[in-house]
Amino acid sequence: MDANGQGDPISERNPITVERKSERELIVRRTFNAPPNILFEAWTKPELLKRWWAPKSFGVSFISCEADVRTGGAYRFIFGHAASEEPMEFFGRYIEVFPYSRLVWTNDEGGENGAVTTVTFEERDGRTLVVMHDLYPSKEACDEAIASGSTSGFGETFAQLDELLAIGDMGESQA
Repeated sequence: MDANGQGDPISERNPITVERKSERELIVRRTFNAPPNILFEAWTKPELLKRWWAPKSFGVSFISCEADVRTGGAYRFIFGHAASEEPMEFFGRYIEVFPYSRLVWTNDEGGENGAVTTVTFEERDGRTLVVMHDLYPSKEACDEAIASGSTSGFGETFAQLDELLAIGDMGESQA
């Protein structure tokens, strides 16, 4: 399977789309074969995030994953990379948390160029449409995110999420 999730039967049935909606907005859409509550858990529990969020082919692994997923809570993800001695940090705060339907967070590591990310989970016949919307403060910040390849790993990370969902090893979240 390539970095866009191609070659994987689940990914081919549930293609990912990445669209630049305006000068400042990127939209990623993908349907998953699971209900919204299970997907929401995968996006909000650190022990599950660590299993799918970082694209394996990028040589990135979690060093630390902290997420206080509530309105006003904060997150901090620290990654290691085989090609660099410096860890990469991603951090911000949760602006809105509506269980099983919507998450909104800041990307404060980007400073003034950090996006606000909104993820929605919409049930459709036992499956879930996940829409991830990044709103950047300027056209230049959005251009920079695209040029840096920040959108190139979505296919792989979502395929990794598919694998986690397929094995059904989601801990207590399936209860």
